[in-house]
Amino acid sequence: MVLLSGKPREFGVLEQPVNHRDIALSGALVLAGFSGSVALLGAVRWYRGEASRVFWLGVRAGQVIAGAYALLAGVLYLSNDPPSSNLFYLYALLPVVIGFVAEQLRVISADHVLGSRDLDSAAEVGELPIPQQHEIVIAIVRREMGVMALAALVVCFLALRAWGTY
Repeated sequence: MVLLSGKPREFGVLEQPVNHRDIALSGALVLAGFSGSVALLGAVRWYRGEASRVFWLGVRAGQVIAGAYALLAGVLYLSNDPPSSNLFYLYALLPVVIGFVAEQLRVISADHVLGSRDLDSAAEVGELPIPQQHEIVIAIVRREMGVMALAALVVCFLALRAWGTY
């Protein structure tokens, strides 16, 4: 492969071994890129009012990546190779907290949709005519998607901050 400079670029052997900084920065970019993509997909689907299985799988995968990055931050902490700022640890761990808080807000949002229609439980929704049931389900799913898309956007921001503080 020839770069824009005209010099060939060899692939294969690394010139220097991978260090902790490279791993932390790469992990942050993976988390930011994935979460940003999920947030964008969720925003588009939310705007269109469309349910999306891919979005929910992306949300769950993003939570797994955030957990793995938090574990990586713990390993980096124990390795005695500190980042340039201790804020890195905060930015690396907060995505897990954001995921937990978003799940709680998701539950509350479903209750809010039911409460706004003077319904106390999902059982009462089952007693309504089918078109009204579909309308309520779509409203709940749309609100839940909005909450989780915003959470993914916040995780993307935090991962970029972690990248900037290592």
